[in-house]
Amino acid sequence: MEEKTNKFHALQLFTDTFAAETVHLTNTQVGIYIRLLCFAWTKNTKPFTTTSAYRICQCIDDDCQITVDEILEEFFICGGNIKDSWTHKRLVIVKEYEYLTAKYKRKSIAGKKGADAKWSANGKTMAPIPIPIPKSNNIDYDSSFSTLWKSLNIKRGSKHKSHQLWLKLKDNMPNIEETAKIYNQQQSEVEAKFVPHFATWLSQRRWEIDEKDQNHQESPANLRIKMEKLGYNFRHSEDHFDYFKKDGKEYKIDRYDKEHIIHNVE
Repeated sequence: MEEKTNKFHALQLFTDTFAAETVHLTNTQVGIYIRLLCFAWTKNTKPFTTTSAYRICQCIDDDCQITVDEILEEFFICGGNIKDSWTHKRLVIVKEYEYLTAKYKRKSIAGKKGADAKWSANGKTMAPIPIPIPKSNNIDYDSSFSTLWKSLNIKRGSKHKSHQLWLKLKDNMPNIEETAKIYNQQQSEVEAKFVPHFATWLSQRRWEIDEKDQNHQESPANLRIKMEKLGYNFRHSEDHFDYFKKDGKEYKIDRYDKEHIIHNVE
């Protein structure tokens, strides 16, 4: 047989009603009323004595007991034929107790139905398990780009992103053989770790650097040594920039700029 439980999960305070019924009380009286209301709540409408009320409100003098008596007389009723026993009016007369009991019972039934719908008799979930659809890696690359990609001696970065940039830029670029030649020549003169992603190389239109400019480029290692001699401390590299710090300020220098202008980083 299912055990009946009447204990509430939390004190249900109907604020509009509470504010209207206690507007005439002092702060001290409201505090005592709240203590007694909480006490009555924990007892689930079962009567309590005046002595218990004094103890709950921590009365240490006659003034406190008088205030408790006043609150009891106004907001509580005697428990039937039992002398010196009190029950909250709204829980009994207004039947808030019955309303809240029925409310929690409905929630319990709804929760049980939801659990029954989710779980089968053997304890396994009945909810369907979605089957992921594998993402296809087959990308239809432009044939000219595929030829170019195969011609690169060093392949770095996203092939897909490089392909997208190639489609936008190819009409304004040299032919495939010349593009590959320029790229391979440029990357042969720098350390492998400084080779840019091909997508970066395309977006910065580095094929436009002519042979004269290329010959004036300095290796990243030599450029860094020169900067450190000038008092700049190397921090990190990003794309074609080297970042340095000096006197608390950040600077950067473009390795592909033959002038090697030092820019202040704001």
